Amino acid sequence: MGPFLLAVLLVLWRCPCRCDGGNILVFPVDGSHWINMKVLMEELHQRGHRMTVVRASNSIYVPQSSPLYTTVTIDVEGGWEEFFQFLEEFIKALRHGRTMHLEFAQMILRAHSVWGAALSELLDDRETVRSFRDSRFDLVLTDPAIAPGVILAKYLELPLVLNVRWIQGGEGHFAVAPSPLSYIPVPGSGLTDKMDFFQRVQNVFYYAAGLLQQKFLIEPIYNALCEKHIRGGCDINSLIQQADILLFRTDFVFDFPRPTMPNVVYIGGFQCRSAGPLPAQLEDFVQSAGEHGVIVMSLGSLVNAMPESDAEEIAAVFARLPQKVVWRHKGPRPSTLGNNTLMLDWMPQKDLLGHPQTKVFVAHGGTNGLQEAIFYGVPVLGIPLFFDQFDNLLRLEHRGAAKILELVDLSQGFEASLKELLSQDGYRRNMRRLSELHRDQPLTPMERAVFWVEYVMRHKGAPHLRTRAYEMPWYAYYGVDVALVLAAVPAATALLAVVFVRFFCCRKTTKSKTKQH
Repeated sequence: MGPFLLAVLLVLWRCPCRCDGGNILVFPVDGSHWINMKVLMEELHQRGHRMTVVRASNSIYVPQSSPLYTTVTIDVEGGWEEFFQFLEEFIKALRHGRTMHLEFAQMILRAHSVWGAALSELLDDRETVRSFRDSRFDLVLTDPAIAPGVILAKYLELPLVLNVRWIQGGEGHFAVAPSPLSYIPVPGSGLTDKMDFFQRVQNVFYYAAGLLQQKFLIEPIYNALCEKHIRGGCDINSLIQQADILLFRTDFVFDFPRPTMPNVVYIGGFQCRSAGPLPAQLEDFVQSAGEHGVIVMSLGSLVNAMPESDAEEIAAVFARLPQKVVWRHKGPRPSTLGNNTLMLDWMPQKDLLGHPQTKVFVAHGGTNGLQEAIFYGVPVLGIPLFFDQFDNLLRLEHRGAAKILELVDLSQGFEASLKELLSQDGYRRNMRRLSELHRDQPLTPMERAVFWVEYVMRHKGAPHLRTRAYEMPWYAYYGVDVALVLAAVPAATALLAVVFVRFFCCRKTTKSKTKQH
């Protein structure tokens, strides 16, 4: 065999199997979740797949027109203005040590209700449903944090792939995998996988509270849709469990080790890539930092602007540092802003984090930003605001790669915390260790994600990867019936022995008394 032919065969052998020209119906969640979905869609588009996106008419994150996809736009009540206004009030409350947990839960519940109503109206539209069926989609790709896409997949009888970390009722693992509360912390508990007795009790209470909220507030919204539109009915939790593949946006470098399932594919950091060159002016600014390096700060896509007083305090701290600062901030320019700080409406975050001059990342703790910090090996000063951000940061703090600063402690702790991360090399060393572990994989997370999407298309689903445990009643799953039978056998034997002994002893005693008389 000639060298050229051998080389060609080796290349073909190394090429992964493909599923050319697939047709995918995408039902994303808006906001920062859209960033995750779009990254995956870009890769699928490059591999020749066609996509149709269901979007809200008032979306400001999911464009109506795109070279990546065609759209189906549906009317959804409410707007982002109301949401952003609430978040601003929520941040102000946190700054003063107050909580708005009830109001936050009501806002989330409203989002589920609004999207549930929108899906019901969509399924009542015969023309739209007919167009979906005529399109002959190969699968539905959806983010189940808000779950109408899950029900749509069931209605259209299509294979289902979830781009997931959060489902409608909490963290996705709790719906599909064994989750012992003795060492798996419930989101929102602020606990790690090392819990003492009282922390385990606390963990159970958090789990019970979340379960009650899910069962009595959120699930009824979706179950009513199932009852109305799905023949034979269904429930949303079972539909999540029937998903063919769950592309989980985490991994065990970032998250705590735990039991999992064969159809759970971990793609944490799939949006990361090698850092590209910075724009010329930004590169000049970064290089001018010299040996002191650069601090990068961003509080995510959902925070339009911090309270002005907080921005003034942060800017004043930055001005006293020898480092240069690149700060993504949309609010008014603080009067205390120093010459060492560059304030931008948008910045190439990945390229900045991957720059060798970057020393610390000041972040709110969103999954995307923390995965990027791990990928590039940059320690994090975390200022959690809402959602899962505190729990995300806790995982990195537990590994010595981040420090958490509560918003209420911003005035007293921001400067000291920054200097601690800059001066103590342990944070950077620990984060670089996490980066090495994350990068040491036979396939990239994106390659895994695309492979399994195409796998579902090639095989028309993946039901062989789903466990039968979901179909078992709770007493059978936990072995209660078996335990009762096993306990009943010796108990029955002992009882019979007692009856036997008492019968013969009593009979003998009775005979003795009769003879004496």
